[in-house]
Amino acid sequence: MRRSAAIAVAAACASAHAGPYAAHGVLDTEVAHWAASVVSLERGYQNIANPSLGLATFGAAGNSLGARDGSFVSLGDGGSITLFLEKGVSNGPGWDFAVWENGFLSGGLVFAELAFVEVSSNGTDFFRFPSVSLTQTATQVASFGLLDPTNIHNLAGQFAAPEGTPFDLEDLVGVSPLLDLGRVHYVRLVDVVGSIDPAYARYDSFGNAINDPWPTPFGSSGFDLDAVGARYQAVPEPASATVLLMGLGAALRRRRR
Repeated sequence: MRRSAAIAVAAACASAHAGPYAAHGVLDTEVAHWAASVVSLERGYQNIANPSLGLATFGAAGNSLGARDGSFVSLGDGGSITLFLEKGVSNGPGWDFAVWENGFLSGGLVFAELAFVEVSSNGTDFFRFPSVSLTQTATQVASFGLLDPTNIHNLAGQFAAPEGTPFDLEDLVGVSPLLDLGRVHYVRLVDVVGSIDPAYARYDSFGNAINDPWPTPFGSSGFDLDAVGARYQAVPEPASATVLLMGLGAALRRRRR
């Protein structure tokens, strides 16, 4: 959702961090490379409870490519986007890639919308990061409401720009033989909707309804993706490694002559 003067009113409701998770994300100075192309974009409704408003419309899909720059594409309620990272991602020490939303900080709390994150090695089989949302579900977070990032884990949008939400492929070890954690090339973002109404709610890995600002009946509805950046490159394919070794061997032989 785009920033609005109405958010200034919500700033007065800011409170101290209370949850068990990190209060800060990562900066783009540690990013080695960025998403190179968009595989698909499926917009969701501006308001899933009122389809007559139509789909989200704000931003071009290409706004999500390259380095974080403040431009973004809005997914709408339940919408999704799949990006291709040409150099891929591998499972290294600490976080491996990060996602930037256009949210911003207010009194230590975050105005942002959240998304599930899924990855794939082959572009066909996707696997979702286990997520946690400890935000209360007694009352709906209002359209311009704020979230405590320390109540959220493994959901994109957890942190406000310029910080990105980091993801560690270690969390997906053993999830499937179809996922090669040394060669992840696709990242998919799926808007969580944010409604606590059972008719529309989306749930974290523990069955908690994920409560975030809703409804957002605007063209800029839903998760707003700015960028996806990787810290580590994918490891070389075995065939590529073999060709490289053969080339080195040939070079050494030529030197000996």
